[in-house]
Formats: sequence, C-alpha cells, structure tokens
Amino acid sequence: MVRVFKAVVPVLALVAVAVAVAAGCSSSEGKDEERLTAQRENYCTQLGEWQKARNAAGTDTPESSGYDEVGAVAQDAFLAMRPLRDEPVGGGRTLAEATVAAMNNSDSEAEGRVVQYCGDVGFETLTR
Repeated sequence: MVRVFKAVVPVLALVAVAVAVAAGCSSSEGKDEERLTAQRENYCTQLGEWQKARNAAGTDTPESSGYDEVGAVAQDAFLAMRPLRDEPVGGGRTLAEATVAAMNNSDSEAEGRVVQYCGDVGFETLTR
C-alpha cells in the first residue's frame, strides 16, 4: 500500500502542475485577447473620429481650423493603429498600409478596407 501511495503522489503532483500550467496559459491567452480587443476598439474609435473630423472639415474653408483638427485626429488614429499594423485587411494590404493610404492619400478603397476591418472585428458602429 505504501509503495502504491509513493507512486501515485508524484503522478498526482505532475497532473496538478500540468493543470496549473494549462490554466495559466488560458488566463494569459484571455488577457492577450482582451488587450487585442481593446486595441481594435481604440483603433476603430479613432478611425471613426477621423472620419467625422474629415467630413466636418470638408464643409469648412481651407483657412479654418477644421483642417488642423483633422490632422490631430489622424495622428491619434495612427497611434492607435501601431500595435495592429500587421493585421491583414485584404487586397494584400496590412492595416498600416490601408490606414496610411486612406488618411494621407484619400484612397476610398483603402478606407473601405479599414472600415470593413472594424466591422469584421465587431466595431462597425464606431465608423461611418
């Protein structure tokens, strides 16, 4: 009986460690997923703010401060995009490439791709 007990205890200890490690990975993976979701939400929020500012500036004269505001809001969107820059958005483009093309080059196709990206990740209501 003692011999069986000595053999079972190490096995149980290994099982307990394996379960703890697996639980730790799940917890870490859950936090990574939460962080990724928060980053995506922030990007889509900033993208939507840029779209609003751009659209509002479109009705202003070039001398008005609306154009300065669009640049500042675009900078916020670029900063929000940085941790996600390598995510694919289709057409062989990354999120970074499409964001730059949409904001710097007025590329409507690229803007459509980043808006679709926001829709695909669950934040379609944050963009226009």
